[in-house]
Amino acid sequence: MKFTKMHGCGNDYVYVNCFEEKIENPSETAKLVSDRHFGIGSDGLILICPSDKADFRMAMYNLDGSEGKMCGNGVRCIAKYVYDHHLTDKTQISLETLGGIKYLDLNIKDGKVETVTVDMGAPILTPSEIPVNIPKERAVDEPVEIDGKEWRITCISMGNPHAVVFVDDTAGLKLEQIGPLFEKHPLFPEQVNTEFVHVIDRHTVDMRVWERGSGETLACGTGACATAMACILTGQTDNEVLVHLVGGDLLIQYDAEKNTVFMTGPATEVFSGEIEL
Repeated sequence: MKFTKMHGCGNDYVYVNCFEEKIENPSETAKLVSDRHFGIGSDGLILICPSDKADFRMAMYNLDGSEGKMCGNGVRCIAKYVYDHHLTDKTQISLETLGGIKYLDLNIKDGKVETVTVDMGAPILTPSEIPVNIPKERAVDEPVEIDGKEWRITCISMGNPHAVVFVDDTAGLKLEQIGPLFEKHPLFPEQVNTEFVHVIDRHTVDMRVWERGSGETLACGTGACATAMACILTGQTDNEVLVHLVGGDLLIQYDAEKNTVFMTGPATEVFSGEIEL
């Protein structure tokens, strides 16, 4: 199987061009290639596929083999791949995902994609649609007891379910202990991605993320979007937020008139190779 390793702000996946390759068992393949000791090493596997609804289609699998609906860093990397590898010459493309069709603007430098702006669509705030088992119109600043401590969560879906938690310090969090307790809490019937966020000022935040099926990752695009929306909903920032992640920065902008979130960030190709399955 031929592959390309790419990352967006350190959130790394193995990408396969399924216009040329056929993957019989993507879940098992994801577990194999993701292993950082016995495989290639990644947060998961992303397949670049034909689509009858958009220019391309993304299928993504977490490192535990589970299928994900959306990956904000992944869609930017797909945009870079299809342009840099001459699958398209368009600088505006559409991408089918399980989280809906996303529209991408490619920012070109010296003939290659440097950054990508993604129209991430409208944030989903209705608890039953996220989903989260909170019987209210919105789940904003809701208390939840986990590991004997009360936390306040704001729940949003950007194609994936997210619970945003505001903390005084992100660096000192023992994320490997607390993350799984959020991920598998009965409040979240489809499990959840959890963002731990420290607000620096009206335009800037720090964020660490525990992703369902993958654990802590260096970045999460949909999580950065959910974080910005949680900051706005709780009145802590303006509508444009620079999100500092462990692996880099993402600029998130919320257009209130259109009720749409835009994400801008880099995409990087690391290397290409071939692995025997």
